[in-house]
Amino acid sequence: MVWYVLKLLVLLPLIGGLAWASLKFAKRMEGRFMGGNGAPRSVRIIETQMLSPTLRLAVLEFHGREILVSAGKNGLVRLAEAPARPKADAEDAA
Repeated sequence: MVWYVLKLLVLLPLIGGLAWASLKFAKRMEGRFMGGNGAPRSVRIIETQMLSPTLRLAVLEFHGREILVSAGKNGLVRLAEAPARPKADAEDAA
């Protein structure tokens, strides 16, 4: 019984430390694998709106165009397309 408690006292913090270290490592590496290298992206999500638990509307900006898409379980469906709106400056918003 003493041997079991001793192993538990040693291995439990070791397993917890390994789990914590792997989470920290994954968070640090996330930027590298998710395109966080500062390169300009060709697709931006401008706005999203939930319509139901399984259906969402999204406005995407792609090469100077705004595209309204419906995102659901079956994928994306393009609903409308328009020229991109000019970006508002921070001075205009103030």
